[in-house]
Amino acid sequence: MLVTFSTDAYADITMFGDIAFTMLEMMGHSKTVPGAILAEDIPEALNRLKAAIDAEKALPPVEDQDQDEDEPVVSLADRALPLINLLTAAAKAECNVMWK
Repeated sequence: MLVTFSTDAYADITMFGDIAFTMLEMMGHSKTVPGAILAEDIPEALNRLKAAIDAEKALPPVEDQDQDEDEPVVSLADRALPLINLLTAAAKAECNVMWK
Protein backbone atom coordinates (compact mmCIF):
# COMPACT_ATOMS: atom_id res chain seq x y z
CA MET A 1 0.00 0.00 0.00
CA LEU A 2 1.15 3.53 -0.78
CA VAL A 3 0.03 6.65 1.08
CA THR A 4 0.18 10.06 -0.58
CA PHE A 5 0.32 13.24 1.50
CA SER A 6 -0.83 16.42 -0.22
CA THR A 7 -1.30 20.11 0.46
CA ASP A 8 -1.75 23.19 -1.71
CA ALA A 9 1.58 24.58 -0.46
CA TYR A 10 3.91 21.73 -1.50
CA ALA A 11 4.38 18.86 -3.93
CA ASP A 12 2.71 15.53 -3.06
CA ILE A 13 4.75 13.05 -1.01
CA THR A 14 4.18 9.31 -1.48
CA MET A 15 5.40 6.76 1.08
CA PHE A 16 5.09 3.04 1.62
CA GLY A 17 2.18 2.35 3.98
CA ASP A 18 4.21 1.03 6.92
CA ILE A 19 6.43 4.13 6.99
CA ALA A 20 3.46 6.47 6.48
CA PHE A 21 1.55 4.81 9.33
CA THR A 22 4.57 5.21 11.60
CA MET A 23 4.78 8.91 10.70
CA LEU A 24 1.04 9.37 11.30
CA GLU A 25 1.32 7.76 14.74
CA MET A 26 4.31 9.98 15.56
CA MET A 27 2.16 13.01 14.68
CA GLY A 28 -0.56 11.78 17.04
CA HIS A 29 -2.99 10.59 14.36
CA SER A 30 -4.58 7.24 13.66
CA LYS A 31 -3.70 5.01 10.71
CA THR A 32 -6.98 5.95 9.03
CA VAL A 33 -6.65 6.45 5.29
CA PRO A 34 -7.87 8.78 3.90
CA GLY A 35 -7.36 11.46 6.53
CA ALA A 36 -6.49 15.11 7.05
CA ILE A 37 -4.95 17.64 9.40
CA LEU A 38 -6.54 21.06 9.58
CA ALA A 39 -4.24 24.03 9.06
CA GLU A 40 -4.46 25.14 12.69
CA ASP A 41 -3.38 21.65 13.89
CA ILE A 42 -0.34 21.32 11.63
CA PRO A 43 2.22 23.08 13.90
CA GLU A 44 1.44 20.67 16.75
CA ALA A 45 1.62 17.63 14.44
CA LEU A 46 4.93 18.89 13.04
CA ASN A 47 6.36 19.39 16.53
CA ARG A 48 5.27 15.89 17.57
CA LEU A 49 6.85 14.36 14.47
CA LYS A 50 10.13 16.22 15.00
CA ALA A 51 10.23 15.24 18.69
CA ALA A 52 9.58 11.58 17.86
CA ILE A 53 12.30 11.62 15.19
CA ASP A 54 14.74 13.21 17.64
CA ALA A 55 13.90 10.53 20.21
CA GLU A 56 14.40 7.84 17.56
CA LYS A 57 17.83 9.29 16.67
CA ALA A 58 18.86 9.07 20.33
CA LEU A 59 18.31 5.30 20.40
CA PRO A 60 21.22 3.00 19.55
CA PRO A 61 21.06 1.60 15.99
CA VAL A 62 19.47 -1.82 15.58
CA GLU A 63 21.05 -4.21 13.10
CA ASP A 64 18.56 -5.85 10.76
CA GLN A 65 19.36 -9.53 10.15
CA ASP A 66 17.45 -9.49 6.85
CA GLN A 67 19.30 -6.43 5.51
CA ASP A 68 21.46 -6.99 2.43
CA GLU A 69 25.09 -5.95 2.85
CA ASP A 70 24.96 -4.01 -0.44
CA GLU A 71 21.72 -2.20 0.34
CA PRO A 72 22.07 1.05 2.30
CA VAL A 73 20.01 1.55 5.44
CA VAL A 74 17.64 4.53 5.26
CA SER A 75 16.98 6.00 8.68
CA LEU A 76 13.54 7.03 9.85
CA ALA A 77 14.80 10.62 10.08
CA ASP A 78 15.77 10.54 6.40
CA ARG A 79 12.41 9.04 5.46
CA ALA A 80 10.58 11.71 7.46
CA LEU A 81 12.40 14.68 5.89
CA PRO A 82 10.05 15.08 2.86
CA LEU A 83 7.01 14.95 5.15
CA ILE A 84 8.59 17.45 7.54
CA ASN A 85 9.19 19.78 4.58
CA LEU A 86 5.58 19.35 3.43
CA LEU A 87 4.22 20.07 6.91
CA THR A 88 6.50 23.09 7.29
CA ALA A 89 5.29 24.54 3.98
CA ALA A 90 1.66 23.85 4.89
CA ALA A 91 2.06 25.52 8.30
CA LYS A 92 3.67 28.57 6.71
CA ALA A 93 0.92 28.86 4.07
CA GLU A 94 -1.82 27.91 6.59
CA CYS A 95 -3.05 25.06 4.35
CA ASN A 96 -4.65 21.76 5.32
CA VAL A 97 -2.78 18.48 4.76
CA MET A 98 -4.56 15.40 3.43
CA TRP A 99 -3.49 11.82 2.83
CA LYS A 100 -5.01 9.02 0.79
